[in-house]
Amino acid sequence: MSVTKAVDVAFVRFKAPDLELMHKFLLDFGMVDVGPPQPKDGRIYMRGEGSSPFVYALELGEPGFAGFGIWVKDRADLERLAAHDNVPVQALDSPGGGFCVRLTDPDGFVVEVVAGQEKAPVIAAPKTEPWNQGGDYPRIGRFRRVRRGASHVQRLGHVVLAATNFRRSEAWYKERFGLITSDEIQPEPGVAVGAFMRCDRGDDPCDHHTLFLFEAPFGPCFMHAAFEVRDLDDLMAGHDHLKRAGCSPHWGVGRHILGSQVFDYWLDPWGHEMEHWTDGDKLRAADGGGIGFVKDLLTVQWGMRSPPVPGVPNDEPA
Repeated sequence: MSVTKAVDVAFVRFKAPDLELMHKFLLDFGMVDVGPPQPKDGRIYMRGEGSSPFVYALELGEPGFAGFGIWVKDRADLERLAAHDNVPVQALDSPGGGFCVRLTDPDGFVVEVVAGQEKAPVIAAPKTEPWNQGGDYPRIGRFRRVRRGASHVQRLGHVVLAATNFRRSEAWYKERFGLITSDEIQPEPGVAVGAFMRCDRGDDPCDHHTLFLFEAPFGPCFMHAAFEVRDLDDLMAGHDHLKRAGCSPHWGVGRHILGSQVFDYWLDPWGHEMEHWTDGDKLRAADGGGIGFVKDLLTVQWGMRSPPVPGVPNDEPA
């Protein structure tokens, strides 16, 4: 039995030496300001169109990943976790308020476990015309026009971390949050180096992965944060917008094998990976999990294969 059961990932935290430059990237990426932006205060919060009060927190400092948030059900969960790890429950000084327990995982990543945040008002998306496809043509006498501009981030979907010891980190997260393995990554049968893990929400469907841990030869580090956007058109419009804005494309557009989502990866001004995605798999707790291989991470159903990863073999033909 785990101490709590995570509900979802809540937000990521980063530091940057130039808040205005990073703020511009986040707007081009499709996030929305939480209140008036105030980079002179040394802190900026960004949200998506969903109900999370913020999905990205930025502070002034040396560039780098500063941690991420995980939602649990309520204050009682926080109290159990605080007792388990001998840490206090604290007020969360950020949009939405609430309370949190701050933990440090085996590789030193800061994990803020959050409950009691006030939800933000959802930003309603405009109605779009349906697709004409597959012999079904509901759009007659009407036109599908995609607005040019940034994608529209809905929410944070998952976080990917490289770990020193996969089994050790896997045990740490599962003990505290009850995560379920959707696909374990094995370079050879019986040898695990990573796993896509999702929240256990019972019969309530969850994304194929909420957290991906990978025992990488280059050591522990942040790998990427993934943000859901409205749909395929929104992702592609955002791709064009980021190109015109002079941002750095990294990988995509394509469709993953594990998780099935259509993806598009970009690099922020300091080289951190940020993913747009849409149309990912949803699983219930009873749907269980499977086994994947390293090539399943690096190849695609369609689109661009992965850029070379130091220390990870990739012999798939280009």
